[in-house]
Parts: sequence; C-alpha cells; structure tokens
Amino acid sequence: MAITLPIDDAANEYLTRSPLGMLIGMTLDQQITLEKAFTSPWVLAQRLGHEPTAPELAGFDPGALVEIFATPPALHRFPKAMAARVQEVCRVIVERYDGDPAGIWAGADDGAELLSRVLGLPGFGKQKAQIFVALLGKQCGVRPEGWREAAGGYGEDGSYRSVADIVDDSSLAKVREYKKQMKAEAKAGKG
Repeated sequence: MAITLPIDDAANEYLTRSPLGMLIGMTLDQQITLEKAFTSPWVLAQRLGHEPTAPELAGFDPGALVEIFATPPALHRFPKAMAARVQEVCRVIVERYDGDPAGIWAGADDGAELLSRVLGLPGFGKQKAQIFVALLGKQCGVRPEGWREAAGGYGEDGSYRSVADIVDDSSLAKVREYKKQMKAEAKAGKG
C-alpha cells in the first residue's frame, strides 16, 4: 500500500518504502504539524545523502545527529531532544529486532502483541502506540488479528481521529476538526 499523506510526493514515496522512515515520522509526531513530522524522515535522508538504517542511526555520533536535526529548517521544534529520541528508538530496533524496523510488526501474533511491541519503543505511550497500530493497519496493510481493537478508537473506519485516517486534504481537515473539538472539550472539562 502507498502512503498518501498531504505532503510532498517524494516524502510519501519514502515513507511507503521505508519502515524506518515511517517509524521516525511517528516518533517526531508531537508538538509539530504532522506534515512536518512525516516529511522530516525524507529530509533526514536527503541531508545524510542516503537512506539511513536503524543500526547507522543507533551508532551515530549524538552531537553530529543533533546538528543534522538542527540545521535550518530544523527537522523538529526540539531538535536536540528528538534527535536523541530517534536514536533511542533505533537502539531498541537494533537490540530487539536485529536492526530491522519492520521486525516490530512482522510476525506479531495479534493486535495485542503488536501494540505491546510498539509500546516498548521510547516515547510511545498508549495513545501514540494505538495511533501507530492504526496507521500500520489502515495505510500499510499490517493487520494481525485484533489490530483494530488494539488501536482502540483510532482503528475504527471513518473515525478521522489521527494521521492513520489522513489520505488527502479533506481527511486532514476532518482530523484537525476532531482534534480541535477534543481540545475544546478537555478545556471545558477543566473549567
């Protein structure tokens, strides 16, 4: 399946062929727009001059990686912290999945195991892990039995709750409206 986020075609093509790119995009998807988060893996590859591997990034000089992340335009609003996070995720991939990011989902017996594996990644709390499981299921064809249940509400068809549901500008607008509504409800509940 091809990734069709409302970003540059070359970035979508990169995410489609690169499990590591997709995982880095999800790792970066916080406190910046999703367009920036999911374009940054492609920009990282351009800056390196090749498509990086998890072992390469895991062993990369931390200061040099921060420099690559911070070069304008920065790959993230917090380049130092997110370069370190990406490196931590890559180290887990090396230690647990022989350096293969697709090993996280390949061979997962069911949705619960897939969710558990994703939860084992640095920076992936329950919500982010469920969104990634939904993204894998809806846009990447990774659908072990029970994946929708493991993804919670993000696994529902037509829910327009996360990046998992975004395939064009119209679906992006629906997801943004949902998030705006959730923030308003949360704010009203606090008052």
